[in-house]
Amino acid sequence: MKHDFINWSLTETARALRQGDITSTQLVEASLEQIGQHDQTLRSFITVFHEQARQAAAASDALLDAGYDLGPLHGIPIALKDNVAVAHTRTTAGSRVLSDWYPTEDAAIVTKLRQAGAILLGKTNMHEFGIGGTSANPHYGIVRNPWDTERIPAGSSGGSAAAVAARLCYGAIGTDTGGSVRLPSAINGIVGIRPTYGRVSNFGIVPLAVSMDTAGPMARTVEDCAALFGVVAGCDNQNSGIAPQPCSDHFQQLGPDVLNVRIGVISDYFFSDLQPAVRISVQHALEIFRDLGAQVVEVPFDGIEENITALLSIEAAESSAYHQCNLRERPQDFGEDVRARLTAGLQIPATEYLRAQRYRAELRDAFVDAFRSVDIFVSPTLPFTATRLGEMTVVVEDGVENDMQLAMARFAGIASLTGLPSLSVPCGFDDSGLPVGLQIIGRPFDEATLFHAGAAFQTVTNFHRCAPPLVRARPTVSEGKNPKRRT
Repeated sequence: MKHDFINWSLTETARALRQGDITSTQLVEASLEQIGQHDQTLRSFITVFHEQARQAAAASDALLDAGYDLGPLHGIPIALKDNVAVAHTRTTAGSRVLSDWYPTEDAAIVTKLRQAGAILLGKTNMHEFGIGGTSANPHYGIVRNPWDTERIPAGSSGGSAAAVAARLCYGAIGTDTGGSVRLPSAINGIVGIRPTYGRVSNFGIVPLAVSMDTAGPMARTVEDCAALFGVVAGCDNQNSGIAPQPCSDHFQQLGPDVLNVRIGVISDYFFSDLQPAVRISVQHALEIFRDLGAQVVEVPFDGIEENITALLSIEAAESSAYHQCNLRERPQDFGEDVRARLTAGLQIPATEYLRAQRYRAELRDAFVDAFRSVDIFVSPTLPFTATRLGEMTVVVEDGVENDMQLAMARFAGIASLTGLPSLSVPCGFDDSGLPVGLQIIGRPFDEATLFHAGAAFQTVTNFHRCAPPLVRARPTVSEGKNPKRRT
């Protein structure tokens, strides 16, 4: 009997497991076969838990057969970005500096994933210490985009995004400081959320900029992303910075319409300096929202373009402060690009950092005020589609070359600075067949509205169902015997 396991969404797979149509062992073997077939090219994983995943899957199957269901992720193979600690497992954060670090305990979100029944498949590749947007890692390999392996997957959670898009796993955890969940999600044609700052515990996660860091789920559909979010969000005993906000069942709140949702747009900023395919795709997405019953509202906004400089100043200063000791004592263990950025960050004066933080507070206040007249904001996730490996500039409009790092931060920086939740969903393709991402920004702790809007969009579009060329043949995986139907 053959099953097309790899193309099922996470939530479809979870339902099939509970119905006895498939086993966790089959899912893990399918994922490991995909990794073996494609990851020599993609380099999306640093470490794969071959035997641990097989053992966990067998135990998961035994529990379900005995009538025990651990939770929404029971038996589902999930990947973790390699800056997320797993007890007694090498955790490198993509750097040679941590090549021999074996944490003694799990990160808080890993504990939550295990409690919900997830099978940990492995640790994904990333831009070193999260300091960059290409995931071109000099120590563990250059991550490639499954839609075109000569192009970047973005970053810094590029390995997580590539693995999800290429059907190597059913979902993944990334981290987002200046866009590192949303940017690779957009460029790889998947869904990713940056939760409200303080919604998800950072305990056990190697930091980049502590005042902006947050972990976030990445998956193929909004429903899948909501299911993962419902597991990892919420309080823990080790992180006093977690906001004590109740986490409702977002999985159950998804609906087919967005009637009475008011969508804010800042046209002179959101629709300038874009590649044409991005502009067309996002404008078409707004028309779809209108057809679903949403109202689109133009919102005037002064000074929003300053978010890029503020974001990069805060990120550079905080990351350089964290890495200062290792940078001084073992500079040779950092990649050249990361070493240069950290060194530059040490030169940022306190006045610039404080000015950026003051702007940040003003920007947050402005958005809180704007949310009196709208429910969500919609923008492109980033102004361009995937660039070729090694390119550091990008043409977005009228043949003008832009610094790629600055262009990446154009829209992603808004949620990073304000701490607002932000969801990226696929909304189209360019002429080369590369995905375009749509960003939805919401009120603090209102991830439910983001999921509701994103799910409504996906009920009437099929962008999230498209597979990259790498897996378009829809391969199947054989297992030795048919799964036993559970009762």
